[in-house]
Amino acid sequence: MATTRRINPIDLNGITYKIIGAAYKVHSALGAGLLERIYEEAMIIQLAEEGLKVESQVLLPVYYRGRKLNSEFRLDLLVEDEVIVELKSVSEVTDLFSKQLLTYLKIADKPLGLLINFNVKSLDEGITRIGNFY
Repeated sequence: MATTRRINPIDLNGITYKIIGAAYKVHSALGAGLLERIYEEAMIIQLAEEGLKVESQVLLPVYYRGRKLNSEFRLDLLVEDEVIVELKSVSEVTDLFSKQLLTYLKIADKPLGLLINFNVKSLDEGITRIGNFY
């Protein structure tokens, strides 16, 4: 994949601050225990209201030895063309989810990702920030 533009880390912090704020608003309004797609739709609305560019279910092609594979990944949300947001509604977040997000970041050549699990009592327990800085 072609190298993407890199924005200032301060700008990344501002973007992630708004994303996390949006997640808190969604979690506060809807609570825990719903399907991921419900949170995704609500996040799209909230992020747009926060003035952020958001794309959902973004296809991410996978290449092996220079050849595009038939299989591809789908990113839950891509915010401001820089931050990948993976949404979960699970009883336990495992290392697999973090590793998966890091793989998405590397393949997409994006600097930062947020893994947000909405199936928690307090959203403080449900947010993981993962960087792809090199």
